[in-house]
Amino acid sequence: MDVDVLCVGHAVYDIVMTMDRHPGDDEKSLATGFTAAGGGPASNAALTVARLGGSAAFAGYLGNDTFGDLHFNELRAEGVLTDFIVRGAHPTPISAILVKPGGKRTIVTYKGATPILDSHQVDFSRIRPRAVLFDGHEPAISLPLAKGCRARGIITILDAGSVHRGTEELAPICDYLIGSEKFARDFCNGKDPEEAVKELALIAPAAAITLGEKGLVWHRKGTGGTLSPMAVDAVDTTGAGDIFHGAFALRTVLGDDMPAALLYASAAAALGCTRMGARAGIPKKNEVDGFIGRL
Repeated sequence: MDVDVLCVGHAVYDIVMTMDRHPGDDEKSLATGFTAAGGGPASNAALTVARLGGSAAFAGYLGNDTFGDLHFNELRAEGVLTDFIVRGAHPTPISAILVKPGGKRTIVTYKGATPILDSHQVDFSRIRPRAVLFDGHEPAISLPLAKGCRARGIITILDAGSVHRGTEELAPICDYLIGSEKFARDFCNGKDPEEAVKELALIAPAAAITLGEKGLVWHRKGTGGTLSPMAVDAVDTTGAGDIFHGAFALRTVLGDDMPAALLYASAAAALGCTRMGARAGIPKKNEVDGFIGRL
């Protein structure tokens, strides 16, 4: 199976409600909007690749429950290859998301006792990806795959949202290390992003730190730069990082250099903030192309 991008990691089911303000203690509130759909960093990234015109596969876990069925069917309907999804008796993780005016959100995820996948549970010998994107949440299947990709010259990208086992193990063996501001500060002992990205670029060949509404910084082989945020009317920032990573992975496969891939990914993520819900916000290729054309 040949695909542009294989995305490996976390899948959840998102329940999203918009609020006029964050509720206080013991307060009952009414939501102003509601949506529900599949989510999770690697899963959203895979769907992003598909909507942007690439071929994508997702590897991760979904339960044999209603939320797992809904999520699985969403991915298949969008053309994402689902052969490497493991289904089981443990429940599908759930995220409850409260979105406030301006797009800021609070996310609470329940995973229960759902374990990470064991290394023997997914057979990657049947797929030939041009790039693999990891979110670090399935370390047992990700680490041997990343090592194999390095030996075969397959592009690898790490979406490092926070410091944990998976991101720590994968950071030194991925071609691109793209971390959140939280990851960078925690991993680099509180350094400012401009200094932290240089430190991260000593661990991976290329590094970037996404800074939300402050844009991003990047560094590769002694050169680097910044990218300013793109102005949009933000409705919901949920999933913006996932969209960014999926778009970056695809553009890298298509031959963009790092600055061009970062620009395209930033545009896709910005458009994702203009709609409620991570899945609903994932743009299509013509939307991103048109947006970049107006910059």
